[in-house]
Amino acid sequence: MPRRVLQGVCVSDKPDKTVVVRVERRIMHPLYKKFIRRSKKYAAHDETNAVKVGDVVNIRECRPRSKIKHWEVVPEGG
Repeated sequence: MPRRVLQGVCVSDKPDKTVVVRVERRIMHPLYKKFIRRSKKYAAHDETNAVKVGDVVNIRECRPRSKIKHWEVVPEGG
């Protein structure tokens, strides 16, 4: 089964080897039929601490690395 890949913006890089990525999606309101934005934050593993706040990154599912981390940053070109 392929791993899910999401794209988002890094909002925090304070923990060591961890970044918090906000992923936005657009959904249609069921009554008003207007597109609204919903966002969710994911903790992702960043082995080299290369990602900084404001960077647009891709993250993919991986094995659980801690209680809240089960995503990892996809390296550029990979």
